[in-house]
Amino acid sequence: MDLKVKLEALYKKYNRRKFVRPDPLEFLYKYPKSREREIVGLIASSLAYGRVAQILKSVSKVLDKMGDSPYEYLKKKSDREIMKDFLGFKHRFTTGCDKAGLLIGMKHAIKRHGSLEGCFRAGYKRDDETFMPTLSYFVAEISRCAGCAKLNLLPPPELGSACKRLNLYLRWMVRKDNVDPGGWDDLPSSKLIVPLDTHMYKIGRGFGFTKRRQANLKTALDITKGFADILPKDPVKYDFALTRFGIRSELNIGSVLKFVRRQLKQDC
Repeated sequence: MDLKVKLEALYKKYNRRKFVRPDPLEFLYKYPKSREREIVGLIASSLAYGRVAQILKSVSKVLDKMGDSPYEYLKKKSDREIMKDFLGFKHRFTTGCDKAGLLIGMKHAIKRHGSLEGCFRAGYKRDDETFMPTLSYFVAEISRCAGCAKLNLLPPPELGSACKRLNLYLRWMVRKDNVDPGGWDDLPSSKLIVPLDTHMYKIGRGFGFTKRRQANLKTALDITKGFADILPKDPVKYDFALTRFGIRSELNIGSVLKFVRRQLKQDC
């Protein structure tokens, strides 16, 4: 049995909403409108570092402040009011000023481009091999709209980090299946990059997709290429299913690595 068949089996078994919790992705399901979901997605993904319980708590605090419609909140609130609302917010290294700065940048980017999707598409070029150049534009534009050169919550891709949280956000908004809700239609999934965290790094090395010792952007591109060789049109399709083994307590990442090693031996 080849690797793609086994990955499809894992996808079929675990790519279901019942396996989402605990994951910040669950917040997006509450918002059927894309204009709301894209805002919630960027908020949730920007805070997706640290212990998952704390991530969920912090995202909830932000969304509670914004009420039933994050879109209307950004539309109606002044910059000063947003800063005041998040004065006491804290998530690990993220301060209320950091979070308010991101929200203000989003607010003015939406005003300028009509939506966050519009902002993203303004930097999109069909000839680009991946979304990375578009992400660079997207991050720079939101930072400019916030009135600063750089936002702490949106790392510029050109600096070489894996940009896990931004690539996670794109997976949520570009792909559409039982788990990823989508909303940014007609953008090709083939240009997505694997959201590289420690779990996917171990899996990528186990598959032999990379030999790099740092989980940076080059490593993320290596691992993405490995999956693209299997499924060129959708290289991050298996990301959710595979990373369940590092997130859910009843699933063990060691079982995935054993599966990988067995497959590699069979292919030799």
